[in-house]
Amino acid sequence: MSKEFKYDADGQLQLGQPAPNFNLPGVDGKNHKLEEFKGEALAVIFWCNHCPYVIKSEDKMISLYRDYANRDANFVLISANDVVSYPQDSFDNMKNRSNVKEYPFLYLYNEDQKVAKEFGAQVTPHVFLFDSDLILRYRGAIDNNINMERIKTSHYFRAALDRVLEEEGHNIQDPKTKAVGCSIKWK
Repeated sequence: MSKEFKYDADGQLQLGQPAPNFNLPGVDGKNHKLEEFKGEALAVIFWCNHCPYVIKSEDKMISLYRDYANRDANFVLISANDVVSYPQDSFDNMKNRSNVKEYPFLYLYNEDQKVAKEFGAQVTPHVFLFDSDLILRYRGAIDNNINMERIKTSHYFRAALDRVLEEEGHNIQDPKTKAVGCSIKWK
C-alpha cells in the first residue's frame, strides 16, 4: 500500500480515490501506462492464468467487453502473482493464454507486485472501476454467480459500468462488493 492513497480497513483502495499510476509490460510486447486507458470508464481487473475463478470468468469477461466495445470503456487485466510459486502465471504463459482465448483487452504483468499493492487487490478476479476522471467508483466482484449456477445473477460490475458511462458513478447501488477468487500469490 502507498501512503499517498487512502485505504479501507481491509486494505483495499477507498472509493473516491484516484487510480494508481502504472507502467507495465503487456502481452503485446509493449509497455502500457495508466493514461493510455483513460476514457469514460476504465476497469482494471486483477487476473491470472491458473485460478479456477478466473477461468470460469474468462468468457463472461470477454462477452462483457464486447458488449461495451462501441462505448468509451477500457478494460485492462493485470497479473501480479509470484511466478516462482505459480509458474503457470509466468509472462510467457500469460501471452499464450491471451492468444488461446483471443483476449480482446490487454493483459499486463506486474512482476514486482507494486501496482497490485497500491490498488489493494486481494484476489483474482478483482475489479476496480474508474470514471472519466480516473476516480474509483466500484470495486469487487464481476457478479454473484462465479460458478454459473442456476441462480439469479446480480451483475454488479455491469451495473456499475452502466452508471459510470451515464456519468452517474457517484450513484452506484452496490459500489463495494466482495471479490471472490484465489488470493493473490505474494512473494
